[in-house]
Amino acid sequence: GASPTHPVDLRYGEDAVYVDTGDPLPPWADVVVPIEQTEPLDADGRPAADPRRPHTVRVRVALPPWKNVRPMGEDIVATQLVLPEGHVLRPADLGALAAAGFSHLTVARKPRVAILPTGTELVPIGTEPKPGDIIEFNSVVLAAQVNQWGGQATRYPITPDDFELIRERVAQAGAEHDLVLLNAGSSAGSEDFSARVVESLGELLVHGIAVRPGHPVIMGMLHLGDRRVPIIGVPGYPVSAALTGEIFVEPLLARWLGRAPHEPQTLTAHLTRKLTSPPGDDDYVRVAVGRVGERWLAAPLSRGAGVITSLVRADGIVIVPRGVQGLPAGAEVEVRLYRPPHELARSILAIGSHDVALDLMAQYLAPRRRRLSSAHVGSLGGLVALRRGEAHLAGAHLLDPETGEYNAPYVRRYLPGRRVALVTLTYRQQGLIVPRGNPKGIRGLEDLTRPDVRFVNRQRGAGTRILLDYHLERLGIRPEQVQGYDQEEYTHLAVAASVASGRADVGLGIAAAAQALGLDFIPLFTEQYDLVVPAEHYESETLAPVWEVLADDAFRAAVAALPGYDPSPMGQVRWVNA
Repeated sequence: GASPTHPVDLRYGEDAVYVDTGDPLPPWADVVVPIEQTEPLDADGRPAADPRRPHTVRVRVALPPWKNVRPMGEDIVATQLVLPEGHVLRPADLGALAAAGFSHLTVARKPRVAILPTGTELVPIGTEPKPGDIIEFNSVVLAAQVNQWGGQATRYPITPDDFELIRERVAQAGAEHDLVLLNAGSSAGSEDFSARVVESLGELLVHGIAVRPGHPVIMGMLHLGDRRVPIIGVPGYPVSAALTGEIFVEPLLARWLGRAPHEPQTLTAHLTRKLTSPPGDDDYVRVAVGRVGERWLAAPLSRGAGVITSLVRADGIVIVPRGVQGLPAGAEVEVRLYRPPHELARSILAIGSHDVALDLMAQYLAPRRRRLSSAHVGSLGGLVALRRGEAHLAGAHLLDPETGEYNAPYVRRYLPGRRVALVTLTYRQQGLIVPRGNPKGIRGLEDLTRPDVRFVNRQRGAGTRILLDYHLERLGIRPEQVQGYDQEEYTHLAVAASVASGRADVGLGIAAAAQALGLDFIPLFTEQYDLVVPAEHYESETLAPVWEVLADDAFRAAVAALPGYDPSPMGQVRWVNA
């Protein structure tokens, strides 16, 4: 019944003793009073000279039995299961095991996985590739996946396309590992030896699966004396290789480690554009994901099996099941996520024209807790996405042939009645991208009609394509006079890569793309690149960091350093349909 106004005095040594945290209580005690709620007194009722040796202890608080006491067995008792089999140990688990008295623990051994890259055309990372060479990096991706999933990866040196040498390496790797991943050579080319190697060393179980990308996967069993070692032939295309790891390697490692395979988070989203798929395969489509208003949206990315950057940019995967030949725009799909929903909810979904400055902006948005997720569908495609409510903003550089004005006439046409802000990002130079030294002496658009000149174009709806058509018409040049007019790419860098690879002699694009790949640039036009933003998004909290970046002197300086860029009008706003 003690209280601040009616304290109770306890005889020290008979009714009360001092204990430190962690000490056992005397058998007769059943409660601990915090020292700050007591007063040590001497025999005369004055404060004790030695607080640890008082005559009495005055208590000013009432406490129930066992208050501030940790009963024996509260944490762990004999026969209690501390951790189940197959549990992945965390820091707190190690503490619990130590508290329970375990000094040693039997754990699952990490599965040993050998990764063998093959191909005469491959060269190691750090090598300057010559024409026809390919830098070998699939083994880096596969090894990182294996290690992340609890395995222990060993990367072998590149093995050239030689049947006997590959067979020898596979046998050696199988003798020392629990699983062999034989990368490349799984298709049906003249130097694709993987299937034959597996047959010669054991049993070929599967050659080809109903999955794209990743169709030519091989699965087999190596018979090495009394050991049976599984082997997976991984396709050489980078996206196919990475997806093969996710689909087949991760579940196998999980089984060996006694845990359930990884189940990614999923969410339901709506496709921003139509998808076509091969009817006989499960089609794994990489998508960028963002939330616009209350709707989650999935924008399909590049589907090439060799485009590893599409996996870097991807927020998730949509699986179009076999038997379904495609899905319409707006279809509801399940997305298997690579990033958590709370992170995706902070994404800014930009669909439209590609620009290097927009890519650069992503770096400046990251510290502001925003992620720019973009899909390159061209300027007109971006306006259509805004009309459907499928993006926060669209990059555009659409020249109106009748007025000479950029973007506003197209906004009025594609977004009628909508109040829209045109926020200038930059002026930039467009021109002809040609090989270093300009070996064919190209000077202007008139040279595109020459029979010895192969052109690479941008896709329909791209602002660059519209700009080209406008000037070709002014020059009286018909599209059919331009060899390669129908050869299309989706970004300026892809156009520059076509020229650098020799597939084309010239393309129309921006100076920054030419410089990035060491090409020459012939400036022709200066154009305006705007961010097209509906009013409801312009004034939203989601896009507020974008306007901060446009006012950032460091960002302006970074854009100014790009060849052919002039950021002087950056941040200027023009309202359309206001």
